[in-house]
Amino acid sequence: MMKNRLITPEGTRDTLFEDCIARRKAEQNIKKVFLSRGYSEVVTPGLEFYDVFNSPEHGIPQERMYKLTDLKGRILTVRPDLTMPIARLAATRLKGHTLPFRLFYNQSVYAINPALSGRSDETVQAGIELIGSSTRRTDLEVIATAVEALESCGLADFRLEIGHIGFFNTLIQKLNLSDSDKDEIRALIESKNYPALNDRLDKLENKEVANALKQLPALFGGEEVFDKAKKLLDCPELLETTVYLRSLYKDLQKLGLDGKISLDLGIVTRNDYYTGIVFKGYVQGLGTTALVGGRYDSLLSDYGVDLPAVGFGIDVDAVARVMKSADDAVLPPDVLVFAEEGYEGKALAQVKRLTEMGFRAEFSVFETFEESKKYAAEKGIETVYIVRDDIVEVKA
Repeated sequence: MMKNRLITPEGTRDTLFEDCIARRKAEQNIKKVFLSRGYSEVVTPGLEFYDVFNSPEHGIPQERMYKLTDLKGRILTVRPDLTMPIARLAATRLKGHTLPFRLFYNQSVYAINPALSGRSDETVQAGIELIGSSTRRTDLEVIATAVEALESCGLADFRLEIGHIGFFNTLIQKLNLSDSDKDEIRALIESKNYPALNDRLDKLENKEVANALKQLPALFGGEEVFDKAKKLLDCPELLETTVYLRSLYKDLQKLGLDGKISLDLGIVTRNDYYTGIVFKGYVQGLGTTALVGGRYDSLLSDYGVDLPAVGFGIDVDAVARVMKSADDAVLPPDVLVFAEEGYEGKALAQVKRLTEMGFRAEFSVFETFEESKKYAAEKGIETVYIVRDDIVEVKA
């Protein structure tokens, strides 16, 4: 017995009716923002070679990837990330093109998440990648575009939290830890799990650095975060990072984004390719992150070119859930067109005329008018056309 025939795999779901309308609306609104900013759309394959994501420095853990093999026995993966395939594309297909590259995408990603985590293994993401520029202006533009993209979906109550991966990387490199230990500490800081983080860091010999790492999850809020960081993170190597982030934050305030942005030095995302600013978007009423982005200046070197880059991705389905409204209800057709025997072609021509006039018209597949009328009443279709030598309008 095929017991799984009627269910979807863990971490996936069917999307129906109103949810589809809300998703398409979100996609269209976000795409309009990207196009208006000069970005061009690219589409990467759903299947990529495993090697695309298996970088020693920036790779995605293999346990998070869906894998299969091709006819030659080579390992493939169902795309778990979009930034890395676009980095591959930029390093190959766009080699020699004028910099910077302004690229945007709207595709699904597939990543295995822990059971009961509440995260979907299949996610539709829309985002941008600005490749070939390392200036502060680039960071400013990408963050401003992220805010505009969320605003385009009618999301008034959201915030963008901005940090810099340099705080975590500088401190963690002072410790002689394995990659798995670093990942464990990263996850505890990211989740702001203070008790478990303290227990883990108390075991380290370098108490000064351990105490500094303990402070990262608590360093969030407004501009006062910089003064707190100066007192708590006594590390000269972080001075330049702090000065840069403060400068960026002030410029964003000048853009009128003061009410939309805040600071969080505890953003230490799971993606190992970030090298500079990192940011996340949160929406009121949504139990997950709506947007993730940052600078990744060393990732493209994995694909043979040395280009700086920055970008972000929006969880389209998450945003659509929040923006869904009564306006997204699936409305019945305005009219049902029933053809008497021998008049099917004339009826289909009538359907075409009605749709060209802006009506939603459905062709009746039933053999009798009585069946058609009953169907119209059940579906909420108010008008039925009977097509014969003449066309008769009947109220359902």
